[in-house]
This record gives sequence, C-alpha cells and structure tokens, in this order.
Amino acid sequence: MKIAYLDCFSGISGDMFLAALLDCGLPRRVLKQNLATLSLDPYTLSIKPVQRMNLTGCQITIRPRTHKHPHRGLKEIKRIITKSQLPKPVKELSLSAFERLANVESKIHRTKIADIHFHEVGALDSIIDIVGTAIGIDYFKFDKVCASPLPLGSGFAKTEHGVIPIPAPATMALLKGVPVYGTSLNTELVTPTGAALITSLTNRFGPIPPMTIKKVGYGGGSRQHRDRPNLLRLVIGEDCESDQADKILILEAQIDDMNPEIYDYLMERLFEGGALDVSYSSIQMKKNRPGVLIRVICPPEKKSALATIMFQESTTAG
Repeated sequence: MKIAYLDCFSGISGDMFLAALLDCGLPRRVLKQNLATLSLDPYTLSIKPVQRMNLTGCQITIRPRTHKHPHRGLKEIKRIITKSQLPKPVKELSLSAFERLANVESKIHRTKIADIHFHEVGALDSIIDIVGTAIGIDYFKFDKVCASPLPLGSGFAKTEHGVIPIPAPATMALLKGVPVYGTSLNTELVTPTGAALITSLTNRFGPIPPMTIKKVGYGGGSRQHRDRPNLLRLVIGEDCESDQADKILILEAQIDDMNPEIYDYLMERLFEGGALDVSYSSIQMKKNRPGVLIRVICPPEKKSALATIMFQESTTAG
C-alpha cells in the first residue's frame, strides 16, 4: 500500500503541495501536458529549486501573460475542468476541492453556490495549483494520504473582499474537524486552496504512520519565516504491514468412521483445491475410539473451497 504523508510544519498551500509532488518526482512533462488541456489564458510556468533555512526544495510560480484577472464562478471553473482531456480521477479531485470551497463561501456570504464568484481562488494560479496537485496525486496512485496537525498563523490580510482575519474565514470553515494549533507567526500558513486540497484527500491527521520511506520532497512557499523553513514536506512510503509474511489458516476435522482407502483420494483433492499442506494424525476420540485428525494448511482465500472439499469427500460433520 502506497502512503503519502504531508508534514505541514509550516502549513500548506496549493503551490507548496504541487511543488512537493514535483520534488518527489512528478515529471514536469506530465504536469505540463495535462495542464495544456485546460482552456486558460496564456501563462508562464516556472519550476525551480529554492532554499529555506539550509533546506532545499522545489518552488513553482505561475505568471499570466495578460493583464486580465477574471473572477470565475464555480460554473465556469467546472466547465473548464470537465471539458478538458484530464483523466477522470484528476477531474473528480479538482472538482471536489472547488465544490468544497464554493460550499463554505456560500455559507460565509449567505448566498447561493451558483452566485459565488471566486476572487483569489478563481485566479489562474489557484486553478493550476489545485488541478496540478490532482495531476500529481493521480500520477503517484497513492492508496492513502495522511497529514500532520496544521499550524495556523494570525493577523489580517487585504483581499478582494476587504480586510479579513487570518486564518481566512474559508480556511477556518474547511478545517472543521481537523486538528490544528496556533503559532506566533503573523502571517497566513494554511490557505483556502491548501485547506480544500488536504481536506478532500485526507481523513487521518496525526503522527507519521508506520511505513517504509521511499521518497521525501519539499515544496517551498513564497515567504520566509523567522522561526521555521517555509516548506511542506511530502513523505512517500510503503505500508510496513505489506512487508510482513503472508497469513495462513489451519483447517482441522476429526474422523472415526471413514474407509481408510478414501484418505489418499481426499489428500489429492485438497492439494488440487489449493492446500499448502495436508497431514493426518492418529488421535483417541470419545469412548477411547481410535480416529484421525485431518489438518489442512491454506491461504485465507482458499478457506471456503477447501472446507467444501472436506465436507463433500469425507465423513466429517464439521
């Protein structure tokens, strides 16, 4: 089982998540080819190494080539995604993140979802961050995504909606049910896009689960923090349980009334049915009568078939 663990010691944003996936090996060609199927205004995608407090990671920057900054609604964003040539899982995750954002925005502004027009989140870079992250998740085919508790900053930020507190109201609404903790940083650590993505993917927050680590990547944010490197650490590994030995079952039956000539035939049928081993042992049964203990060792998935053979080809009652 392939596991992704998001170590959010400096929070999470859409661009940091995407950059961490790139740092773990998401090919740039795969990202750009998939993003090219979106009907978006022209833009430049910059992917480069970045250093934060002696730790090196990857940073992604999107710059529009035009001065247009459209405020897209959910309907338009859904049209852009659904009409693209993106794989189905990428579309589903991208739409899930945007629908979660639209849902909390509609409640915050007390309006219908259809009337919501995203400002910062509807911008070109946010669409690419969310869809690009979905492309990376689909590329790695994670079986499970886990994350650490999320740190939150404080203060205020100027947005298209005016001055809002940090964390942003949309972020706080998205993080209901998620373990968080406060910091002394007067800045945004968890963005709405980061919150939408992590809550769309993750239902387990806590320490890193047991795993064999295969890859570690770092996605860099645009700011420098005074007390920690502004990076998102992505750890990719394999579930330790998958390395353990296969489980086996033992099926047993006691018989004292079967023709001895049948035992050879019964053993053949059990091996044909998938038994790993078959053995007979002499035992003393009730009233001191001699009997035979049949022991069959088998994989769990062969249990029903082998039990059926024992009932059909021997005189056992159970």
